[in-house]
Amino acid sequence: MKKLIVVTHPEIENSKINKRWVEELEKTPEKYTVHQLYKRYPDEKIDVLAEQKLLQQYEEIIFQFPVYWHSCPPLLKKWIDEVLIYGWAYGSKSGYQVSRKKIALAMSAGLEEYEYSSDEKYKYTLKELTRPFELTWEYVRADYRPFFVYYGMEYRATAERIDKSVPLYKEFLEAF
Repeated sequence: MKKLIVVTHPEIENSKINKRWVEELEKTPEKYTVHQLYKRYPDEKIDVLAEQKLLQQYEEIIFQFPVYWHSCPPLLKKWIDEVLIYGWAYGSKSGYQVSRKKIALAMSAGLEEYEYSSDEKYKYTLKELTRPFELTWEYVRADYRPFFVYYGMEYRATAERIDKSVPLYKEFLEAF
């Protein structure tokens, strides 16, 4: 079954890891549809009906992005606010259009994994920081799955580490 990968990176051309992941996914278009929000909407004016129609075509949807200020890039938050609306995603007889769809996050994080803990500088785990996503997807009755994250990209974004991330990410997608 083909998966929809919604990529939200404000500067994908300057990205190291997200750009590499996109390049790898685009090598197998029979498996993945890569949908880049910042490329599709450089003016950030989202075509809500087109996005809703796109979501309806897939049963497995992954949101790929860099951890951005301990959350997601702003266009993804705007997308969630505008696309997952009352009467379509929840709250009426015609709502719940994404119910039972498998949803997951795939993130690159600048910080090291140990830095996301209660006794470190940033105080919270990435699981805790992504709770709003979990609640959102549960609210619209989607099947929210555990996320994928590749840590330590701020200071250790070597070509070798990036190359090592690719099979891990693809393994996550295949197991999804």
